[in-house]
Amino acid sequence: MQHQDPPKPERRFRTFDQHYIAAEQILAVFIQESWGQANVTSMLAPQADRVMALAEWEERWQEDRIGFHQPHVHPMLKNNIDKVLAGRAEVRFFFPLCGKAVDMKWLADMGHSVVGVEISEKAIKQFFEENNMTYNEEPVPAIPGTKVFKSSERNISLYQCDLYNFSSSIEGQFGAIWDRGSLVAINPRDREKYAALIISLMAKDCRYLLDTLLYNPELYEGPPFLVPNEQVNSLFGKSCDIELLSSLDALTERQRGWGLDYLTENVHLITPKSI
Repeated sequence: MQHQDPPKPERRFRTFDQHYIAAEQILAVFIQESWGQANVTSMLAPQADRVMALAEWEERWQEDRIGFHQPHVHPMLKNNIDKVLAGRAEVRFFFPLCGKAVDMKWLADMGHSVVGVEISEKAIKQFFEENNMTYNEEPVPAIPGTKVFKSSERNISLYQCDLYNFSSSIEGQFGAIWDRGSLVAINPRDREKYAALIISLMAKDCRYLLDTLLYNPELYEGPPFLVPNEQVNSLFGKSCDIELLSSLDALTERQRGWGLDYLTENVHLITPKSI
């Protein structure tokens, strides 16, 4: 039998050192991630149990307490439309919690199609009426109690239902999503469920434009709610690439009236990771 010399001590030590360093690096990443999650949880804590029932949103529409509605196309959509379209024509857009956003007509006028979901029938009817558009109203057998309002002149279909009753089985997947006033409006405890729905509605080439807000949640209970960038990453980062397109000071007298001393508006472009 051929005699084999034992490994040299220095080599053994070097191997041990390499494993030790690798273990240290893994531990450092774990600590950083754990600290980051704890930090996000701490930030979200003041609003974690805040709940808005669907009836409360409908009541706001009935009483015209809709300060969140903007009468003009949102500048964040206008400024980033080329990045959303990426050279594509006739893109199918999804608008979660669409209200009566004029952005929908703006996109439809450019030849794109729009599907929205909104709990308030009044909001949907006002959208068509205020834009001088006729529409048809139809039941949706797949979602009992739901109606869809379809424009006669433009490719716009608005579903009046609970957002979580909507799915890709109703309208398929979409090439673009514009989320302004949706993720920031849902109850904070529902965000993982919301993200799962949005991801399921994204086609492979989908470009999801997400508008979020940063402020001190100790000063205002919401909605709109605080959505830190770290949570955007935790909600969508596993299956999507996320790019922060802009970050702007959005504090106005209206928000000062809420008691806020700062308000930052962030816009993210979220796209499915290529497989």
